[in-house]
Amino acid sequence: MPLHDRIIPYLETAGLYHLARLNSQWFWVDESLLSAFIERWRPETHTFHMPFGECTITLQDVAYQLGLPIDDAPVSGCLTEFENLMEHGRPAWVWFRELFGELPPQSKIKQMTVCYTWFHERFRVLPTDATDETVRVYARAYILMLLSSQLFADKNANRVHLRWLPYLASLDDLGRYSWGSAALAWLYRCLCRDTHRNVVNLAGPLQLLQSWIFWRFPTIRPTGFDRFGFPLASR
Repeated sequence: MPLHDRIIPYLETAGLYHLARLNSQWFWVDESLLSAFIERWRPETHTFHMPFGECTITLQDVAYQLGLPIDDAPVSGCLTEFENLMEHGRPAWVWFRELFGELPPQSKIKQMTVCYTWFHERFRVLPTDATDETVRVYARAYILMLLSSQLFADKNANRVHLRWLPYLASLDDLGRYSWGSAALAWLYRCLCRDTHRNVVNLAGPLQLLQSWIFWRFPTIRPTGFDRFGFPLASR
């Protein structure tokens, strides 16, 4: 989805602007390369077992590769406490209507998820005469898709989960959270699951994993990756 100039300040405040501006070429994932590394992942140590020893992705790698904040408040409750929050607090779809101004059609809804195509079609182009409140709505949509499709991607790659609504309610507070720590924890969790032999599709922030591989294993990095830039994954 195109990134409008009026949305950028909200991404900068949230600490997610570097993630949004990564070169489009790095969104392409080399599944064969990633699968080769995942086969060497050991869940009991959270490390890759290589012929020369063990190695793993650290918080420093997350900060350098994706430019995400790693020192702020933890991102918690998005998975285990979300259902309880929705049952005993504000209903999820009432909250959704308040934050985005409307509800998707029933054909685009499945449990607590919304089809990615609805977000893309509805919020793809920001009107030229948009008010500040409309810009905030579009910023929420952009950040929601960014979190669901890139940073915390799961097997439902074509759907956007509502678990992020509590964070999107206050755009000004998004910058208080350690998105890098949460992304690393989610990557570890997905790598542990991906090692199961019955798993077919890869999940997690694979962009982070692939960029780390290119950085730490220079003999297999593509042409042009030797250039320095920040974040490193944007080269």
